[in-house]
Amino acid sequence: MCTTSEIGARELDRRSDNGIEVTLLWNPRTNRVSIAVEDERRGDSFGIDVEPADALDAFRHPYAYASRYVGDYTLAA
Repeated sequence: MCTTSEIGARELDRRSDNGIEVTLLWNPRTNRVSIAVEDERRGDSFGIDVEPADALDAFRHPYAYASRYVGDYTLAA
């Protein structure tokens, strides 16, 4: 996964729980908001662009948004 300095994004918030790290990012050049998720247990990661109005909800519930934006993302059992 890219670092925030590589993509020019600013970290707005970050949380970690049970091996899953979720980061809320904003890119001031493009005014886009994204969510980055890293699951250390499964070794998976993904990032999604979200609508600004959905940013906080997507930060709180990234897997719900993953299926909406990424497609067929399966949840850990």
